[in-house]
Amino acid sequence: MTHSLRSSNENSISGFPEVEFGRSAGGFFVARAGDTAFAMLPASNGWHYLATGWRIRRPLAEWTRSDFYGHCGQLADEAAFRAKVLEQVEHAREKRALARQEVRSTAQTPWGPSQGATVFADGVTCHSTASHGGFHLSPERNCKVDARLRAADGFYEEDECWAIVAFTFPDLFTSFERRSAERIIKDSFPNAWEEITGNVLAAGQSREKDRRAFEAEHAADWIVVSAIRADYKKSFVEVIATPGGGRGVGSEERRFLVPADEYVIGRFGFVIDPDRHVVYGGPSSFAGWQGRRRS
Repeated sequence: MTHSLRSSNENSISGFPEVEFGRSAGGFFVARAGDTAFAMLPASNGWHYLATGWRIRRPLAEWTRSDFYGHCGQLADEAAFRAKVLEQVEHAREKRALARQEVRSTAQTPWGPSQGATVFADGVTCHSTASHGGFHLSPERNCKVDARLRAADGFYEEDECWAIVAFTFPDLFTSFERRSAERIIKDSFPNAWEEITGNVLAAGQSREKDRRAFEAEHAADWIVVSAIRADYKKSFVEVIATPGGGRGVGSEERRFLVPADEYVIGRFGFVIDPDRHVVYGGPSSFAGWQGRRRS
C-alpha cells in the first residue's frame, strides 16, 4: 500500500512537495517528492543505504533497482529512511527559498579556475572547479569570521572548511546544512568550537578530540599500521605495528599474528595486546618483509 504525507506548509512559494511513500516492485521502500525519487537499498551487514532517482513517472509499485543511482549514506531501518527523505525534502524547500544564484565565473581559486559559481549573498560565493571547490568570502565578509577559524585569503574548501562559512553566516544556509556544519566544526575544529561557544565537548562528540585522546592514551602501545591475511597460518592476520602508530623514517616496526576473528579495527586503529599477541618472526606475507629477520 502507498501512503502519502503532505506538509501543512505546502504552498507555491515554499515549493514543499507532497511526499509519497511505498514499496517497489522488488519490495524495498521507496518515496517520491516532486521529481526526486528515493529508495532504501540493501547493503552489507544488514544495513541499507539511501539511493536517488529522477523523474520516474511510473507508479511506485513498478519501480526497480535500476531506476536508482548514487549512495547518500547508510540507513538502519524504515524509520531512518522516512526521516532522511523528509530531511532532504525540507532541505530542498529551504534551499529554494534562499534563492541562491548560479552564475558563470572564470575567477582564480586555490583549486584552479572556477568553472561556475553559486552566489549565496553579496560577498559569499561558492566556486566549482575541475578538481575541487569551495567558498570565497569578500574581505568585508571574511572579517566577520572568528579569528580562530578565519582563512587569511578568504577561501574555504568544500570538504570541511565550508562549515566555517555556514557557522558564521547561518541565515544563508538550510537547517540541514547548519546541522552538518555544526557536526563538522565539532569533529574537525574542537578547540575553536569550545572557545567560541563555551561548551566543552565530551567523549564521542568530536572525532578530532577523541583521536587526540586515543593517541595520548596509547602513545607507548604498539598500534597496527598495516595488515594482511596470513597465507601460511589460516585464521590469522599478520600485522605490522609501531609505537603509537607512528609512520615514516625512524619508526620501529614489529610484526604480530592476530586471530582473524579478533582483528576488528577501531575508530583510530588496532592496539596490540602484548599478553595475547606475541612478536612474530616467521615467514611473511608482506613482500617487504620476506627474507628479513625479526628485530
